[in-house]
Amino acid sequence: MSADAVLMQLKLATSMDALRIFHDLAIQKAVVAPRKVVKPLILYGAGELGKMAKEYFKRLTIPFLYVVDANPERRREDPAWKGVSILKPEAVSEGHRAGCLLAICVATSSYTSVAPPLEKQGWRDIVPFYDIAEAYTDQCPLSNGWFTGTLNNDDLQGVQYAIEHWADEISRAHYLQFIAWHSLRQEWIFDGAPVTTGDRYFISEVLAALHEKEVFLDGGAHHGEISQRFMDIVHHKFKKIYAVEPDQRNVEVLRNNFCGGKTVASQDMEVVECAIGKQSGRAKFCHGLGYASQFSPVAQETVSVRTLDEMDIPATFIKLHLEGWEYEALQGAIHTLNKRRPILTATTYHKRNGLWQIPILLMKNLQDYIFLLRLHSWMGTGCVMYAIPQERYLQLRS
Repeated sequence: MSADAVLMQLKLATSMDALRIFHDLAIQKAVVAPRKVVKPLILYGAGELGKMAKEYFKRLTIPFLYVVDANPERRREDPAWKGVSILKPEAVSEGHRAGCLLAICVATSSYTSVAPPLEKQGWRDIVPFYDIAEAYTDQCPLSNGWFTGTLNNDDLQGVQYAIEHWADEISRAHYLQFIAWHSLRQEWIFDGAPVTTGDRYFISEVLAALHEKEVFLDGGAHHGEISQRFMDIVHHKFKKIYAVEPDQRNVEVLRNNFCGGKTVASQDMEVVECAIGKQSGRAKFCHGLGYASQFSPVAQETVSVRTLDEMDIPATFIKLHLEGWEYEALQGAIHTLNKRRPILTATTYHKRNGLWQIPILLMKNLQDYIFLLRLHSWMGTGCVMYAIPQERYLQLRS
């Protein structure tokens, strides 16, 4: 991918404007594709995404030379980078800038703010990390870099339906921005619709609707980071937390962090060790990938799978971050969602079904809900759909 990716500055879109912009986008031909590593590799960015990329390439036995970061001194103190060289951009040789593949491992800034300055420094081959990951999904199930490919008639109708049912202009703007990246690898920025990186799952509309007796279901709990944020936000005034996590290593850390009264009373949090799916049973699951652990046909192990309908947890607030398996989890949760009417937040950026299948599933099956979409990071990631019951949404408006 060229570093001079298109940057478009646009105004907030009404429904009609959004449809026109989308149809203009849909007729354009994508010229980018997944990228294999066929030359020496260097990582750019030593933050959280850089750490995940490090472990990812280790799993694939793809070596990288070193990491480039704007603040190498601070990053070198992180134990995760022990034994890895971290250089300032200006310390890299001209030969490496011209002859190596530079993988951008940054999602908290736009690609068009990161890549062009590097190109001016002499880097000749720059690509988002997830474009590389997309080329190896047959070996490791990390698929945030998916491409829409040519949009068919079902896609056109599905996206149009979603555009018409988003509740506000920011949702339509972020939706178009999301589609433009995954269709064309273009970055569109809309005035008045900033990408916010610090409020994922807890946007103002959600915060205003929370009460002191929430039952929070943390689907894909990992180490409990979002459960902890929820507790902090409600000042530890809630009824119960159900932390659902299938990965064996993550569960061990999760229990150590929260159980036994260390952070929360044991009766106030229950760790549910299973995956959430469309139907109950067992399925192949890749453990040990940290954030990216997930179902995969290449996995050597299996995991217990339960539907939210079967679990019948009395949740009033549900968060789902399931590495691309949100659609299936929601298919197995429609009865619960209609029965309990919780606030729902679900990531939609891991797979192509986030383009319109997830939004339409909820929009057509949940009655009297308000539907919002927000981007919480760049390069087509951090996209979250919010479904808020109308009665709680109207309450915060009154």
